[in-house]
Amino acid sequence: MKILPLYAMPQYAGQVTDWIWQAFGTSDSRDFFASIVVTSQREGQLPLTFVAVEGEKLVGTVGLWRCDLISRQDLYPWLAALYIDENQRGRGLGAKLQQHVIEHARALGYPQLYLYSACKDYYERFGWEYIGDGLDYPDKVVHLYKYVL
Repeated sequence: MKILPLYAMPQYAGQVTDWIWQAFGTSDSRDFFASIVVTSQREGQLPLTFVAVEGEKLVGTVGLWRCDLISRQDLYPWLAALYIDENQRGRGLGAKLQQHVIEHARALGYPQLYLYSACKDYYERFGWEYIGDGLDYPDKVVHLYKYVL
């Protein structure tokens, strides 16, 4: 398996858009996610999207974004939109994608990384520290995590 920036594998942009829209969006938010994917394909800039590929098959994606939770714009940067193809789950790909973003953010000199999730007890297994709850639009409570780099 290889993890590469999406700008090096732009043929997967449509599939990444569909995955993150279907996993994290609403019925009318595909254009919003498509715009994130488009702007995350600029080398050396955030947001940045990574893809996990086995041979020619896309198996997962993750982002390194400036902001992933509008109500907490004071936190920066974010591990965002972690998604593993349903047929590939249970193989440790989520951990590998997390580690890739952690190492990339560390190399860029960031002191910490943040994420939010509706689930609890998943990210703690990988060294993320629960730092409290936040509010996703419009009024959904989510769990906030920090990873010290």
